[in-house]
Amino acid sequence: MSRVCIVVLEEVEDESPAFISKLPQENKSLHSPPSGNVLPSLVQAIFNGDPDEVRALIFKKEDVNFQDNEKRTPLHAAAYLGDAEIIELLILSGARVNAKDSKWLTPLHRAVASCSEEAVQVLLKHSADVNARDKNWQTPLHIAAANKAVKCAEALVPLLSNVNVSDRAGRTALHHAAFSGHGEMVKLLLSRGANINAFDKKG
Repeated sequence: MSRVCIVVLEEVEDESPAFISKLPQENKSLHSPPSGNVLPSLVQAIFNGDPDEVRALIFKKEDVNFQDNEKRTPLHAAAYLGDAEIIELLILSGARVNAKDSKWLTPLHRAVASCSEEAVQVLLKHSADVNARDKNWQTPLHIAAANKAVKCAEALVPLLSNVNVSDRAGRTALHHAAFSGHGEMVKLLLSRGANINAFDKKG
């Protein structure tokens, strides 16, 4: 399980990069509850990386579709950590694969940002939406391209009809890969039909 590329996805202005610096791994503030409330036991177990405890809590009927104040679910937390085993447990227990948080990020967006190919593959196996867009109109492929998640991109691309989809700033995945200086990602996207002449909104 890969946990080497955890990032936070932010709403940004058109001229800004879509991502900010890496944060400490397993950051529980990702699922901060409303003031005065306690973080659900299930989410705590997920951040502790304890599948046995997750399984026990699910057996006790913990809500696998609980939403925090940012509408993030336990599946978002597991995907953020790239924890394929817990992702599988949650989905098989009824977690909504394509749940969107307040920024419209799905668990697949989060798993791609974690650079965990295993987590991405589990979500795809359970019909995660590869075309889902966040509030910046970014798809999981945009996220992969900006984070050098080449293996994740390789899993996504065969399921896409178009690798040249633009985000709100008019940027394609290729723009994000080039902006981030990810040569291997650029080569992958070009080999799969990315348009080298695509313009963003700034031309």
